[in-house]
Amino acid sequence: MNIGDAARASGVSAKMIRYYEQSGLIPKAGRTAGGYRDYSANDVHMLRFVRRARDLGFSIVEIEELLQLWRDRSRQSADVKRIALARIADLRRRIHAMEEMAATLQHLASSCSGDHRPDCPILADLEQGEVAKPRRTRGAIDEAPQ
Repeated sequence: MNIGDAARASGVSAKMIRYYEQSGLIPKAGRTAGGYRDYSANDVHMLRFVRRARDLGFSIVEIEELLQLWRDRSRQSADVKRIALARIADLRRRIHAMEEMAATLQHLASSCSGDHRPDCPILADLEQGEVAKPRRTRGAIDEAPQ
């Protein structure tokens, strides 16, 4: 099948398929006599694997490692689990950081009167470049979930 068909079948855009080939994440597709890329069902299966891994937040480097493990029938599941647990830890750190950003912005927005006057604590905070500490409210989570 051509790249458009492979893109539709895998859910990966043609542009990303070309990028994955160019970066070496996936092998370059065979070519037809006319020079067009020719993808097999196995290629589409691999592209779906990559797509699902991207959907779960794995980086290109991690996906490359997961692909190697996927192809290696003598792999140890502990190696796969290690990669997944590292991704979970990174996601939890990011979630925590985003929750802190949201709390800070909520605090700043609550401090802004939002009226016709020009004074605005949101702009003042941005101008100062200081990190405003959000006020904790009842029921606020103090730590990121483990």
